[in-house]
Amino acid sequence: MSEQNQYVPPKVWKWEHPSGGAFASTNRPIAGTTHEKALPVGEHPFQLYSLATPNGVKVTVMFEELLALGHRDAEYDAWLIRIGDGDQFGSGFVEANPNSKIPALMDHSTKPPTRVFESGSILLYLAEKFGEFLPSDHVARTETLNWLFWQMGSAPFLGGGFGHFYAYAPEKLEYPIDRYAMETKRQLDVLDRHLAENRYLAGDTYTIADMATWPWYGQLVLGRLYDAGEFLQVQEYTHVVRWAREIDERPAVQRGRMVNRTFGEPEMQLHERHAAEDFATRTQDKLADGDDE
Repeated sequence: MSEQNQYVPPKVWKWEHPSGGAFASTNRPIAGTTHEKALPVGEHPFQLYSLATPNGVKVTVMFEELLALGHRDAEYDAWLIRIGDGDQFGSGFVEANPNSKIPALMDHSTKPPTRVFESGSILLYLAEKFGEFLPSDHVARTETLNWLFWQMGSAPFLGGGFGHFYAYAPEKLEYPIDRYAMETKRQLDVLDRHLAENRYLAGDTYTIADMATWPWYGQLVLGRLYDAGEFLQVQEYTHVVRWAREIDERPAVQRGRMVNRTFGEPEMQLHERHAAEDFATRTQDKLADGDDE
């Protein structure tokens, strides 16, 4: 970088204009609400307010997996939060999650309703509530939580780091792209070495650790994230690819990917989910064809 183009930070930073890029309107240096807007509430015990980003997909996959096991009390309404429109700064959403990030969950089976925010916290909450996807054995439970929190700590380098500078920043900058590409590949190597000796992250059992990690790293190696597969040479991580493909074949995962999705093929977009039948009747291709309203 030439000396004349080098950025020199001021003594005191001020937010004089939004940062550029695809998600400039979603970021600001203060918390709290920008407008009054109550959250909708459906008929099911669980009310999910989300978007089908990797963090949102974690939770919809978990709900669909619980329902596939026959847990009728896990029925849920999934409401679309359009972060580009600022829905996450509405008063109702901020009450559910003061951090204004998706996903946010309200459990109306408790009195008063319980709010749960942060995707890892939601997965853990549901796993403990239903006794599924979190082993009771001390060693296996601890290993599951190890990888759950590994994902929570690692994915920001993939998403806010690599993904932002590689795919969304208003200009391509060599240093941050190199920095975060290096870290992303290191993380993939961590996963690949571990999955060389384990079917799933916690061993032979599919757990919330896999549900948390697959939407990020699994979709990355399957070519669905940032269009960065060739750049990162993801095919080199053969054990991660094997694990990602196996999870991708699960029907509950396929359904979970569709919920609150607003991009991609119309048949894969279910903007809101209120019943199991919605997957057959309420996807965007069906609505566009006039089959429903």
